[in-house]
Amino acid sequence: MDAPHAALIVIDMQNGFLNAHSQHILPTVTGLIDRWAAAGRPVVFTQYRNHPGSPFERLLHWTRLQQPPETDIAPTLAQRAAHARAVIDKPAYTCFTAQGSALFEKEGWSDLVFCGIATENCVLKSAVDAFERGYRPWIVTDASASHAGSAVHEAGVTVARRFIGADHLITSGDLPQMLK
Repeated sequence: MDAPHAALIVIDMQNGFLNAHSQHILPTVTGLIDRWAAAGRPVVFTQYRNHPGSPFERLLHWTRLQQPPETDIAPTLAQRAAHARAVIDKPAYTCFTAQGSALFEKEGWSDLVFCGIATENCVLKSAVDAFERGYRPWIVTDASASHAGSAVHEAGVTVARRFIGADHLITSGDLPQMLK
């Protein structure tokens, strides 16, 4: 990892995605953000919003996360998000919206380190999109989860291993050494 050119991307840590299957990562994500920020590295949050008429609503008949409090960032992370480099509003799986793409390019980051919810879709899609755009994507596996359960999280990790490479799947314990 090129630590001086790396950003931590915290994906969709929102009330509507936190449940018995995913809330266990809150302390790990919080610690990761705090260590990352203490090292002087940039932190970016994403916030998913399921707009009326979205593909999620039209094709999947999924109408959740359309308004607060479901769309709000988890209370334990809200203050950290307020001090983040940016909060990317996203209407789909990826953080590579017009806002996100412009931010990543402007900042000149080469490495994007992903954590959050959900490993099998929003984290995975963002990491794969980063890979395809020439960034080095990293997924912090113990700081990511699926609100659908651990088996779905593990499926996301398996697919990520094939898409971005096993060497780019790390744990929060790996990062202190990598940040040096």
